[in-house]
Amino acid sequence: MEVHHHSHTARKKWTHYFWEFLMLFLAVFCGFLAENQREHMIEHQREKKFIRSLISDLSADTNRLGTIIKLRNETAVMLDSFMVLLNKPDAEKFSRTIYYFNSYATRGVAFRFTAADGTMQQLKNGGNLRLIRKASVSDSIIAYDVVNRGYVWGGQDEEEIMDTYRNIAENVFDGRILNAMRDENNNVSMPDYDPPFRKTADAVFRLNYRIHMLSIYNKTLRYQARSLKENAVKLIIQLKKEYKLK
Repeated sequence: MEVHHHSHTARKKWTHYFWEFLMLFLAVFCGFLAENQREHMIEHQREKKFIRSLISDLSADTNRLGTIIKLRNETAVMLDSFMVLLNKPDAEKFSRTIYYFNSYATRGVAFRFTAADGTMQQLKNGGNLRLIRKASVSDSIIAYDVVNRGYVWGGQDEEEIMDTYRNIAENVFDGRILNAMRDENNNVSMPDYDPPFRKTADAVFRLNYRIHMLSIYNKTLRYQARSLKENAVKLIIQLKKEYKLK
């Protein structure tokens, strides 16, 4: 009778299982680190893309604000001259200039500022502001946005003053003459003669106050436009320095 002996495999030591577990853990951990690093790189690339786009928007803002400041400088001089001529005893002799100044007293569209805020909206509304890793940068971006919106609100108040001016001016100036002063592109030209207008003490008194208010708003918003432009320039410099951009 034959006796069969079953072969037994040698039992593995605990250190073998430990090294297997360690190698598996390291493989998973290294994979996690690689994926995490890849996500960080993608987010950093997105961050830089937003910053470049924001710089482009800010540059557009500074150009527009520069134009607005120039127009407001001209308006400041014009409004002062308008009030002087309107109150002259012989104002009728200067009516062509008075009509011209009247047409420009309420050119609110020329001053209207709409920020190039496409990137800003993406940062705020898309939850992308978290991509800006440096607190000093995100704080500066938010601060600029606050000043920007405050300036826009001031412009809306100015347009309300312009409306009250128009309500008085319609009883003083002849709409037919004002219409003839504008070409098909709405550009204004001064009449080549002194057209009549209704100059009454009450109308002049009321126009004086509205011109005064227009002057106040114009100077205030000119100051704010200068300040906003300075903030935009400073933010551009900060972004370029922090992100080493040219």
